[in-house]
Amino acid sequence: MDPVERRRPLSEMLTDIADDPDPVVTIGEIIHRLGQRSFGALLFFFAAPNWLPLPPGSSTFLAGPLIILAPQMALGVRRPWLPRFIDERKLKRASLAGALRKLTPMLQRVERVSRPRLVFLFGPVGDRIIGLTITLLSLVLLLPIFLGNMAPAAAIAAFGLALVQRDGVLALIGYAIAGLSVGLLVVGWNVAVAFIEHIARIIGLV
Repeated sequence: MDPVERRRPLSEMLTDIADDPDPVVTIGEIIHRLGQRSFGALLFFFAAPNWLPLPPGSSTFLAGPLIILAPQMALGVRRPWLPRFIDERKLKRASLAGALRKLTPMLQRVERVSRPRLVFLFGPVGDRIIGLTITLLSLVLLLPIFLGNMAPAAAIAAFGLALVQRDGVLALIGYAIAGLSVGLLVVGWNVAVAFIEHIARIIGLV
């Protein structure tokens, strides 16, 4: 990717992908067009749609690539790799464009106030810590918890934008939301266990 392309806002690059006349697009093509920004951009790409109205099971589909990509970051891999069956997975561009157009205004607002700062949070060590954190959050996305995917998805999206913008403030927001996700998961688990025990007592199992 040339220097001019590296300076282009991510929102413009995603809009170009959405507006391409070809009716289908593969994940591999998206990775190629995002170039050196692929890791951060793909994290945002697969996490942010969890905040949109989606069919049941969509979060599990979206978590799959994240679970493959995030450990690569944790291991220090420089460019993302996806299995061939995912890399060649075709998406209907019209559906993709609809989702991207809903996300683009929010992304543009973030880009206007974001800039490289607190860059010590990135680099060989910082990026690996972010990768490890996202790996754990991606596993949470696989769990069938009602509304339980929203906080982890928000954290991953924040980390993705932080990596694209090299913005440590966004990374700190990602860590804060990740901590909130853990808290909500613990509370939800305790509530579920208490409910099951209550039902068990009512029907005389305990």
